[in-house]
Amino acid sequence: MTDEVKKVDSKKVVSALFKVALGLAFLVLGGLAVIRWWKDLLVVFKGCIGLFVILAGVITLAIAKE
Repeated sequence: MTDEVKKVDSKKVVSALFKVALGLAFLVLGGLAVIRWWKDLLVVFKGCIGLFVILAGVITLAIAKE
């Protein structure tokens, strides 16, 4: 064996594992929320379509003005 042994910082490993676990938990909770409130999500989406179209028009006019 060589004298160059890679040392793993245990704090970094624990931190990385915690972040991965937290990220997976948020993904699961978000997916469950979308499934649970699908009809409400569609209502919000339909309500925002007009605002998105207005915003797209304003951005298009701003670009065309240049």
